[in-house]
Amino acid sequence: MRILFALICSFALAFAASGAQEKKKEQKPAPKKQQQAAQGAGARAGGSKGGAPHQQTGASQRTPAPQEGPGAKQGKGKEPQQPSGTTGQPGGTGPQKTKGKKGPQQTPTTAGQTAAGGAGAGKTKQAQVKAAQAKSKPFKPQHFNLPTKTTPKKVAAVNFQQGRRIEGSQNWHGSNYQVFRNYKSEWHDQGWWRSHYNNRVVFVYGGWYAWNAGYWIPAWGYAPNAYYAYDGPIYGYNNLPPDQVIGNVQTALQQQGYYHGEVDGLLGPQTRAAIADYQRANGLAETSTADQPTLQSLGMA
Repeated sequence: MRILFALICSFALAFAASGAQEKKKEQKPAPKKQQQAAQGAGARAGGSKGGAPHQQTGASQRTPAPQEGPGAKQGKGKEPQQPSGTTGQPGGTGPQKTKGKKGPQQTPTTAGQTAAGGAGAGKTKQAQVKAAQAKSKPFKPQHFNLPTKTTPKKVAAVNFQQGRRIEGSQNWHGSNYQVFRNYKSEWHDQGWWRSHYNNRVVFVYGGWYAWNAGYWIPAWGYAPNAYYAYDGPIYGYNNLPPDQVIGNVQTALQQQGYYHGEVDGLLGPQTRAAIADYQRANGLAETSTADQPTLQSLGMA
């Protein structure tokens, strides 16, 4: 009996030991599963550390707070910055101001300015003359009571120089200025002047003028001690004598604010300066005298 009892006890202990070992084997993987489940819950609650975020659906989806992720720890509360760029590139916020040496800056220009500057500087003299003629009103010729029988004293007479040519006339181009380019002072007696100019010679202010292809020129030598305020051609406007032509020019220049002297019919220094100012302002050759283009621009011819 004792032997049988001992055998039963041995079998019972062996069975109990084997059962305990099986329970241990079954209980060992449980902690790993619990740990993985805990890690999964933590990842879902706070975001994965160093790994890709898991997508969740439904009411359990949560947006990780900026301070809880790795970026928040590195930046210590600072917002993530986007790379700066230039205008026209993604992420650009417009032109960046840089310190240091400034480069050349471009200023916007308009077609009006280009044309404006270019309007005054790009116009040719012919265009300026046409514009002046279009703006000028027709000037009605006037007759002035002038003391032409006396020799003037307020304007000094010019001295005769044989073969003298008009200075600068070689630069006045065009057929309207040919008479100035060809002019030279000549001394002849009265008979010569009458025969060469068909007796068309007039007396004005102590001097004699001959009619030459639309211009009045000084007839040097026609009479002794003759007086001339200007040695050169004067355009024969409206068939008027030289003094009346100059008187009308002075009046026209007064109306436009160029001449401020007396209307005396003398082509003296003040009148010549006013004519030159007008010619310069209207793109004409600066002849400083009464020539055809200037009178046309004034609306006189």
